Amino acid sequence: NSEMKIYYQKRVEKGKSKMSTLNIIRNKLIARIFAVIQRQTPYVDTLRFVA
Repeated sequence: NSEMKIYYQKRVEKGKSKMSTLNIIRNKLIARIFAVIQRQTPYVDTLRFVA
């Protein structure tokens, strides 16, 4: 996911730990997965719709 890649790169550039950044990304992905399952709808990448 390009959004997560950009997020990772920005946090690491700010000097944040790589492992803590990966944990944050993992939690974001888990939250999205559960939302898709709970809503029973396909995932929509909203980054594509940003102007």
